[in-house]
Amino acid sequence: MATKDDCIFCKIANHEIESDYVYEDDLVCAFKDMNPQAPVHVLVVPKDHYDNLIDDVPGEVLAAMAHAVKEVAKKTGIDKEGFRVIANTGAAAGQTVMHLHLHVLGGKKLGEKIL
Repeated sequence: MATKDDCIFCKIANHEIESDYVYEDDLVCAFKDMNPQAPVHVLVVPKDHYDNLIDDVPGEVLAAMAHAVKEVAKKTGIDKEGFRVIANTGAAAGQTVMHLHLHVLGGKKLGEKIL
């Protein structure tokens, strides 16, 4: 399991590795997924390291993530037509990077199935 020092999302969120950023504030950043599963696929990540959604994440970080989802939806134009937000928690759920992140997906009709 990655530690904060070798976590790819920590490095991207803190600009140690640059990415295609869509939104950023003091607590979180959002960037385009390198392997998009929809025309719009953006990841929202906290700048501090939390393994997943149940890792005692402070309320202000969760609120900042929710706000970032709203901003991403507006900036990418999916706020009116609809979009999906997914948080995989643990390897069995499909989490491949053990740093809390929300997938914001849209830009096409997603249907009722998760993916």
